[in-house]
Amino acid sequence: MSRKYVFMFEEGNEKQRELLGGKGANLAGMTNLGLPVPPGFTVSTEACTRYYDDGRKIGADIEEQIFISLAKLEKKMGKKFGDPSDPLLVSVRSGSRASMPGMMDTILNLGLNDESVEGLAKKTGNPRFAYDSYRRFIQMFSDVVMEQEKAVYERILDDIKGKKGYKSDTDLTADDLKAIVKLFKDNYKKNQGADFPQDPKVQLIEATKAVFRSWDNPRANSYRRMNDIPYNWGTAVNIQSMVFGNKGETSGTGVAFTRNPSTGENKLYGEYLMNAQGEDVVAGIRTPKTIDDLKQQNPALFEQFVKITQTLEKHYKDMQDMEFTIEEGKLYMLQTRNGKRTAKAALKIAVDLVGEKMIDEQKAVLMIDPKSLDSLLHPQFEAAALKKESGAVIAKGLPASPGAACGKIAFTAERAQQMAEKGDKVVLVRLETSPEDIEGMYVSQGILTARGGMTSHAAVVARGMGTCCVAGCSDIVVDEEKKILKADGKTFKEGDYISLDGSTGYVYGKAINTVPASLSGDFGTIMQWADKYRVLKVRTNADTPADTARAVELGAEGIGLTRTEHMFFDADRITAMREMIVAKTVAEREKALLKLLPMQKKDFKGIYEALEGRPATIRFLDPPLHEFLPHTDEEIAALAKDMKLTFDELKATVESLHEFNPMLGHRGCRLAVTYPEIAVMQTRAVIEAAIEVNKEKGLNIVPEIMIPLVGEVRELKYVKDFVVKTADEIIAKSGVKLTYKVGTMIEVPRAAITADKIAEEAEFFSFGTNDLTQMTFGFSRDDAGKFLKDYYEKKIYESDPFAKVDFEGVGELIKLAVEKGKRVRKDIKLGICGEHGGDPASVEFCHNAGLSYVSCSPYRVPIARLAAAQANLRNPRKE
Repeated sequence: MSRKYVFMFEEGNEKQRELLGGKGANLAGMTNLGLPVPPGFTVSTEACTRYYDDGRKIGADIEEQIFISLAKLEKKMGKKFGDPSDPLLVSVRSGSRASMPGMMDTILNLGLNDESVEGLAKKTGNPRFAYDSYRRFIQMFSDVVMEQEKAVYERILDDIKGKKGYKSDTDLTADDLKAIVKLFKDNYKKNQGADFPQDPKVQLIEATKAVFRSWDNPRANSYRRMNDIPYNWGTAVNIQSMVFGNKGETSGTGVAFTRNPSTGENKLYGEYLMNAQGEDVVAGIRTPKTIDDLKQQNPALFEQFVKITQTLEKHYKDMQDMEFTIEEGKLYMLQTRNGKRTAKAALKIAVDLVGEKMIDEQKAVLMIDPKSLDSLLHPQFEAAALKKESGAVIAKGLPASPGAACGKIAFTAERAQQMAEKGDKVVLVRLETSPEDIEGMYVSQGILTARGGMTSHAAVVARGMGTCCVAGCSDIVVDEEKKILKADGKTFKEGDYISLDGSTGYVYGKAINTVPASLSGDFGTIMQWADKYRVLKVRTNADTPADTARAVELGAEGIGLTRTEHMFFDADRITAMREMIVAKTVAEREKALLKLLPMQKKDFKGIYEALEGRPATIRFLDPPLHEFLPHTDEEIAALAKDMKLTFDELKATVESLHEFNPMLGHRGCRLAVTYPEIAVMQTRAVIEAAIEVNKEKGLNIVPEIMIPLVGEVRELKYVKDFVVKTADEIIAKSGVKLTYKVGTMIEVPRAAITADKIAEEAEFFSFGTNDLTQMTFGFSRDDAGKFLKDYYEKKIYESDPFAKVDFEGVGELIKLAVEKGKRVRKDIKLGICGEHGGDPASVEFCHNAGLSYVSCSPYRVPIARLAAAQANLRNPRKE
């Protein structure tokens, strides 16, 4: 028996997301609940995978199953596909197992042709409806299936409306629409070199292929990389009998949420349009009505809808995002899914659902995307600055996604990317956004659109990303060709500053200072629950007392990485550092280092005090010395004068320190091997600071000294001997007890392979995954961006190995080092301190690999805490 690839809705259930995709599984679930769902069938994700395996072809057996299911659908509906007098029409929609709003392509009204459109007009007595449906189908088919330029069809439509003096699509008459259909078909033939396909079965197979193809389009690939969705999952295709919201004023279409997706308020929230089809609501072409207006317009239907929404939320035990259509007064449910929401709303909904006894604490912790917490940590407007600039409001739109944003205007996604790459903060300003804008939206601080509602593409995507958004701002005029924005009698050009308040909808014509968000309430509750269920500790990477204090506020349990070299770049310290570098003798070097000692000690004391007794791992000097020196002749001449050296002397020093590959050069522990006096000075600073803080503050600081870039145990022992001798002498002289540890970073592959030997000397390992990734892959993090895009496009890599741990390569080295280290030293402390420490997927890997802690930047600490809890709930680990 051949594999089954196609399933009628009633044959599936909501647990089959991997096979049927999220949309297909939920359509099956709603059907089985007895809700009013238009019948249909799902072509599985396995069919999509096979489509790619077979060289982008749909197998004959899959086609046969599609047409068998189509025959079953015809029987259910009492209509025939392609019938010239009363045709069965279908929608073709994508649906991967992970929700990807706006990322995939949809086709409506499929099955219409020149004959059946006449039959539909006669059958319904509504030729305007029939030809409106046909023009929509031609436009979607041309765009999605044949990849023709969508804008050309929009211009044809706008030209007719302009000539007739119409403001809205609904003003078009049946004759107007017939003329548009002819113009659309002419344009199709001009571009395609063939007539618009009249065989509905050809239309169906081509549309199915197009949905499969759209899984591999640039915006889908970008979205997957941003959200860790594997390429091999594929998408399902849902083929569903059409119901029509564009049959007149008793028909309509809408989108609704069982709770407010921006705030989490337990109140039905949504929008709808009468005499419209689905894409009209999300595209923002017309401004929709709120769901509350439906109560006034049709109380009985509204009551039925409310009961259905309550049924769905209780069944799925989460806030639902639903699409519905009203056809001549009858309600149909087209989709339900767990709704995208802001981080603020996610926290409130999770806490409320526990309070309502719908879910438990563990489920609440698991239902929040850790990455979404990032948006809560983004700036809000500084109160004083906002008060000062309160008169700078130039417009008000819909508060589509909360938070504050300030940046330079960019009118295209491409320009936003260019500006962001230069380091500019950007606000993307568009008439309306489309899925093609995804990468520009991702790099922007905020998004402002002139059109669209609270469920428009811009609003939904911005909320998912945690990006501030003001949508449907009719107070502004945007000219994308001339690249100007007009509002309140003022004109703004690309590069001018504006500010947005996504919580109120206000747009300000000036740059307004922002401040970090404050965290409390539901956030604190979820973090408390997360801490209860995790075993992996979370530390922070911090180089200053201020960063340390902020990290502690956000729940950091210590420092996993202090980069001591960052302290040497300050203007008052760089001179002493440079004196040490140009020193010709050990005595001269030690003299310069003595100037740095009190500065380093002061920094460490500040950090220890902010930690209030929590552990701190201090990494000794790591970068090559040339980084501290100037490189142009002009800068060298100026510095030589300040240091009372000749230009030639300093130039010779700079050139002697030049390296062809600094990443693999004289850095890390190699510096301390050559210049052990550097390690001695840093040890003095670490130990003396700890002794003084313990005395002054009554704390029990246990310093952890980390020697970087070790690849050979004898390197570590050589430097460690200097550290231990210096530390023990200081402790003995002080007459107090102080415990300290000496460990190393595992960032050279050889260190991972020989971790058992290194563990004989190291009391802890911290995996420096930035360098470990560079050295394992053999490419530089700084240069990889030039070619990694090609690797993504060609499916060689699915994600950036510097953002998410490469489990198969780097991950195996980490696991090997953990195993070997524990074999020699059972109580060895194991951590990670690269950028990966704040990536949820990498945190889960660290939990499963048996690490003691992860360390990340201060603002990613809450993300790591939640990700660690989720990892333990999914794969419990005993300490």
